[in-house]
Formats: sequence, C-alpha cells, structure tokens
Amino acid sequence: MDEIRSKHHVSYVTHYHVVWCPKYRRKVLVHQVDTRLKQIIAEVCQEHDAILEQLEVMPDHVHLLVSVDPQFGIHRLMKLVKGRSSRLLRQEYPHLKTRLPTLWTNSYFVSTVGGAPLEVIKQYIEEQKHV
Repeated sequence: MDEIRSKHHVSYVTHYHVVWCPKYRRKVLVHQVDTRLKQIIAEVCQEHDAILEQLEVMPDHVHLLVSVDPQFGIHRLMKLVKGRSSRLLRQEYPHLKTRLPTLWTNSYFVSTVGGAPLEVIKQYIEEQKHV
C-alpha cells in the first residue's frame, strides 16, 4: 500500500506522471544538460516537499513521476521546475540560448496514476531510454 502523507489538515496519496518537452521538440537534453536538469528537478522537489519517485530525461522530452501535496498542486510544482530549470540551464549552457527562444514549451502532459500499479509506471519511465 502507498504511504499516506499528511500536511496542513490533508491526508493524501498522489502520484502524477508528467511529460514535457523543449520548444520545437529539439533534442537538446543531452550530455551535461541531462545531468544538470535532473539535479535541478530534484532540488525543486525537495524544497517543496514533493517526492520524486522516478525521473528520466530523453533528448527531446522529460518523464517525471512525483507525489505532491494536493494543496500545493502539480501546476505550481511544474511552474517552478520549468521556470528554474529554464533559467539555470540557459545561463550555464549558452548554446541553449542560440538554438531556442525559450527552453520549454508552455504545455505539459499530466496524468494521475490511480489505476495502474505504481511499479508498472516506474518501469515504463525507466525503460524509456531503451525504446
């Protein structure tokens, strides 16, 4: 059974599968950019008490499995992740500025992981690099 978390008068078990990609689906998330992006996402999740359950960075998109307080909201977490990662990655890797007007698209896909066993979703994300 999933661990029930409690915070601010709310008890919850939430798991979100989030997918987003760079502008124009450019394959820029490679080499050190990939590693640094993972660090930034982990930092943002830790700062906002979100549990990063699985993360895989592909050259042209990102898969994230995360548990976040429903009162904080997945939308706020994604705004913070995309905002900070865009700013820091474009500062640290200037080639991203020349190839893209902004790092991320405005959109992302999010799905709750209520019906599928969590291990199946984790395995799916983990196997993305091998497909």
